[in-house]
Amino acid sequence: MTTEKKVVALNKRARFDYFIEENIEAGIMLFGSEVKSLRQGKGSIVESYASDEEDELFLINSFIPEYNEASRFNHNPKRPRKLLVRRRELDRLLIAIRRKGMTLVPLSLYFNERGIAKVELGLASGKNKADKRDTEKERDWQREKGRLMRDKG
Repeated sequence: MTTEKKVVALNKRARFDYFIEENIEAGIMLFGSEVKSLRQGKGSIVESYASDEEDELFLINSFIPEYNEASRFNHNPKRPRKLLVRRRELDRLLIAIRRKGMTLVPLSLYFNERGIAKVELGLASGKNKADKRDTEKERDWQREKGRLMRDKG
């Protein structure tokens, strides 16, 4: 069984800035004009994060531009959007956020094979400068290794 995802927005910087402990898939509550805008491939989650407010998760600071054809029924591009996860999973995430000081960072925004908008969240802890240098060094080595293998064989 192949799972095809139509990725709308990626947050490549998140894997550089954070250690991703676990990936979580969450639904997202959107207005119709937001869905239309996402289907056009517009949207950004680079500066966004997930926050808990009154035992619910919200995606804060994500940018979904207005859909031009929606006229007066348009949405606020930077509004907080509610994330949908199961209660047991939500409780587990809230414990990790509040007690362990972890962060929920959106990694990608996509449509699943059924056409439903989903957000892939990463339960993450921050990296310091030395960790970021190690990540950069490892990435450069993998790139160089690939070049050497390609040239040799």
